[in-house]
Amino acid sequence: MMTRLWCVLVCLAGLLAGGCVSQGQAGGDPYDVVVYGGTSAGVMAAVQAKRDGLSAVIVCPDTHLGGLTSGGLGATDSGEKSVIGGLSRDFYERLGEHYGLDGAAWAFEPHVAEQLFERFVAEHGIPVYRDRWLDRERGVAMDGRRIMSVRMLDGSAFYGRVFIDATYEGDLMAAAGVSYTVGREANAVYGETLNGVAIHEDRYHQFEAPVDPYVVPGDPASGLLPGVSADPPGEDGQGDHRIQAYCFRMCLTDVPENRVPFPRPAGYDPARYELLLRTIRAGANRHWAGYFSTHRMPNSKTDSNNAGPYSTDHIGANYAYPEGSYAERAAIIEDHKRYQQGLMYFLANDPRVPEELRASTARWGLPRDEFVNHGHWPHQLYIREARRMVGLFVVTERHVRRELPTPRPVGMGSYNMDSHHVQRYVTAEGHARNEGDVQVSPGGPYPIDYGAIVPARGECENLLVPVCVSASHIAFGSIRMEPVFMILGQSAAQAARIAITDGVAVQDVDYARLEAGMRAAGQVLEAPSTGIDPAALAGVVVDDQQAVFTGAWTASRSTPGYVHQGYRHDGDARDGRAAARFEADGLPTGRYEVRLAYTPHANRSTQARVVVRHAEGETVVVVDQRAVPPIDGVFKSLGVFAFDADTPAVVVLSNHDADGYVIADAVQWLPQ
Repeated sequence: MMTRLWCVLVCLAGLLAGGCVSQGQAGGDPYDVVVYGGTSAGVMAAVQAKRDGLSAVIVCPDTHLGGLTSGGLGATDSGEKSVIGGLSRDFYERLGEHYGLDGAAWAFEPHVAEQLFERFVAEHGIPVYRDRWLDRERGVAMDGRRIMSVRMLDGSAFYGRVFIDATYEGDLMAAAGVSYTVGREANAVYGETLNGVAIHEDRYHQFEAPVDPYVVPGDPASGLLPGVSADPPGEDGQGDHRIQAYCFRMCLTDVPENRVPFPRPAGYDPARYELLLRTIRAGANRHWAGYFSTHRMPNSKTDSNNAGPYSTDHIGANYAYPEGSYAERAAIIEDHKRYQQGLMYFLANDPRVPEELRASTARWGLPRDEFVNHGHWPHQLYIREARRMVGLFVVTERHVRRELPTPRPVGMGSYNMDSHHVQRYVTAEGHARNEGDVQVSPGGPYPIDYGAIVPARGECENLLVPVCVSASHIAFGSIRMEPVFMILGQSAAQAARIAITDGVAVQDVDYARLEAGMRAAGQVLEAPSTGIDPAALAGVVVDDQQAVFTGAWTASRSTPGYVHQGYRHDGDARDGRAAARFEADGLPTGRYEVRLAYTPHANRSTQARVVVRHAEGETVVVVDQRAVPPIDGVFKSLGVFAFDADTPAVVVLSNHDADGYVIADAVQWLPQ
């Protein structure tokens, strides 16, 4: 009775203030699930709630549903597609039906994705309140550790039993007092190797020749060009407040009758792109895609992304976004829009740009039939990361690599641990340099724990967070893919149902029941094993998933005959920087035959260098990986060696002097 009276009083207050108040369902009862955020995760959370017989509403600052999936990212960053299930799989299969495909479509036009999200909502009768902005200061009414209602800036209020924050920014999470972080943790915080400042060679997005960053070349006193920071980059592996760069995922077309030329943005100043001009003149961009990518979509359109050291990523311009006010965020979004529109206009029109590059850029433009109410420009900025919850379980690099257990999976990830550049600074030699890019494969799919979408104990008990999940910077760099957000949104709704039915906090949801429900809904909770089971092999086998990698390696399953879930290759780098370290922990003293597993192919290196470290020293073996391995077509013997239990048993494979792809799959120690 008191709760109902309280709701009525709040509603009257909102009406007197000129607001439009919603008390929840007809009769004033609260919704079972209130989803804040119209992203792909938000839509799927609401759909699953309705399928489970719950009442649900979507309240969002967005006017368009789908977030980035309908906002330009049509080339789905899917990773291993076999682990995408449930509503996420249904979404992509429906896209396939639209395009007449026999199966899922992983490349699609933005307007088609948005129409599909709208259809999902209409099919399930889900009310959507758009252009509703959470009052971040006073808009979350709590009763102890539970959210009772959320109030928007227009005065409207929404009452619920469980709330889901499906925004890219995590505003509801933060307003509810849930712990979170922004920026990069130091490697030491979670025992990682890829977090924090990443000063290293970058094969694709680094300046490949010296580029002067000063307004007057060679004169530091003249100041720095736009986009270059005067701050030192920090030490490798050190934590900081910085976040990876944002951009718009442009949808372009080269069909003349559908092409709108790149607009000249308000306030356009070609001096803003002086560093780009110097990059062009120095030949410092050697990215295969040039200065922006043109990944093909249906109907002669693209999903265009950052490419090279100076491109669509507005490096260093977003640090204030996660915690910024709505006005501050709007200014950052507008600045990104002007930067990127100006970039494209510069490349297509500035007479100082080489004629060939101008012509190749100008052949592209914005499609007339996309984003028709936004000047044909995407409505969603690519928020690659903002706040990240520090929840019941923190996913780290070691979980992504499957070095640590994940006891309660609610979905799978598989994409690279992917961070775009974070800052652009000046080297001691006076050259412009980017920092922060990391592109490292996890070596196959990995589970994401339920605790990653749940606040820590002692914090909010009826909130789930499927987008700003509890993960380190580098682990989030892999998780942050749209199919995964949909998966986690669906799982969050299924957890909400159990929390409501059992009357428990989300932290205390019965995982066995949650798991059963997820599987019944088609969710995938473990990776399919398509290779040779390491447990079926004799001796001690160390798979690539347990190896330690340095340099750039890519997970693959292209060539069959591998051990476990796949193998890795060095991308035919031939740079001597890629190495894979296999170690057999606790190997008893004795003599062992050591075998190397690899998948042969004509493009492999004929001289893959292998170093075996044993009790008597080191032995170097050169392996021709084009030849079929003589042992069951899988393994090649490297020899018989003595090992001491007190000395690490190590095999290191590298691309030193390689003349083709180097394959790292598994190493076997057989007692003799």
